[in-house]
Amino acid sequence: MRLALKHQILLAPAAVLLLMTLLLGFLQYNYWDLSVKRQEQRRLGNLFIALAEADLASQRMYGLVLRLSGDRLVDISRLEEIAQLYHHLEGAVQRILHYMPLSESSRAVLRQAVDDLNPELGFDIDRLLGALSLLRPQLVSLAGVVQQQREKLRDVHKDDIDALVARTAFVSIVVLGVAILLGILLSLAFARRIQRRLQMLSDSAGRIARGDLAPLPAPRQVRDELDDLAVSINHMTDRLIRVVSTEKLLEGAEEERRRLAMDIHDQTLADLSSVLRGIQDLAATPPCHSHAINLEAELQRAIANLREVVDNLHPQTLDILGLGAALQSHLEHHLAKGDLPEYHFHCSPSIEELPLSRVARLSLYRIAVEAIHNVIKHAGANRYEVGLDRRESSLVLAIEDNGRGFDPQNANGGRGLNNIRERARAIGAVVDWGPSRFSSGTRFELVLPIPGRPAAG
Repeated sequence: MRLALKHQILLAPAAVLLLMTLLLGFLQYNYWDLSVKRQEQRRLGNLFIALAEADLASQRMYGLVLRLSGDRLVDISRLEEIAQLYHHLEGAVQRILHYMPLSESSRAVLRQAVDDLNPELGFDIDRLLGALSLLRPQLVSLAGVVQQQREKLRDVHKDDIDALVARTAFVSIVVLGVAILLGILLSLAFARRIQRRLQMLSDSAGRIARGDLAPLPAPRQVRDELDDLAVSINHMTDRLIRVVSTEKLLEGAEEERRRLAMDIHDQTLADLSSVLRGIQDLAATPPCHSHAINLEAELQRAIANLREVVDNLHPQTLDILGLGAALQSHLEHHLAKGDLPEYHFHCSPSIEELPLSRVARLSLYRIAVEAIHNVIKHAGANRYEVGLDRRESSLVLAIEDNGRGFDPQNANGGRGLNNIRERARAIGAVVDWGPSRFSSGTRFELVLPIPGRPAAG
């Protein structure tokens, strides 16, 4: 039975950690009594420092109070110094009460003395001197008790400590040696197995990255994470094949449309323009003037319609001026009529600086035109907005209307929506439909990541 990959990776360190845990338990067992004594020693040290701070602060306060009692005028700086000393004294007494177990009566005496020294209660010489006279003997008495306890702890026998250190050092060396050896053996055993399988997956991924889309043979049974990864790579390869095929198909279709547009523009429109010039020359002859004028008008309409067909096949503005100009040209020439909804178009200047491929520009143009025509045909809106902007490292195309709105989940069968989704998927973009910022309507948004571009701002 094959262990899961995470269990194989964790087995060696788990074994080492188990041995180290046992070692730590042994060390904790041996050093527990010593640790208790050291903690007690630290506690007494902190307590002794707190008592010394409190005694020093009380002495300085006593001297300042005596000086102030003999002065007719009160020195503000000395009052401020008394306030600072009181804060130090109060903090030191709080630490004393925290570190030292005292009876309730002793605690009450200390608290009462500190409270009576509070400068906020007013400057009363008798009250301050009485509180200091009560506090200082208490501090001296507590300091003597703490000093006796500290001297007792210094009597820990060094021989016992040396024996403890020698015993624990020997056991530690033995356990560490066994743990390291066991960890190395288990790591080598599982690492070789994992490395062989990872190398096979790496070779398959490298082959796919080089363009060889032969699927990796899927394991018959998924027994660990590497088998799961192999299945995922197999499925990813299948989907990549379909995406690449779709992209090639779209690219081929766009290239064919471009070729047809160039042929019509270079040959058919040139021929029609030559015929137009002949009709214009014929219109100069009086007997054929009226008939030639009608033919000229018909031919002008035919040339205009043919130019529109050429522009729909492949907009030349897209290659010459860029995506924003092509969309603006389409809106102005085809959708600026009086009976169509009012529109507003915005394009950030940074859009034209983005490194978009020709296929990406064409796909974005087709998606935008399809989404705009959906608004005109189905939304029932009288206003819509088209925006091309850059959001950090992504291009954002947004089309927002004030129409009746719709639920995209219930419109999956629409040909236009499917075309938008397929074109967006082919260039790696994400599309979404949601509520408009108007009181009604729909917001269509496409987000295309631009790799290798720093975030704006």
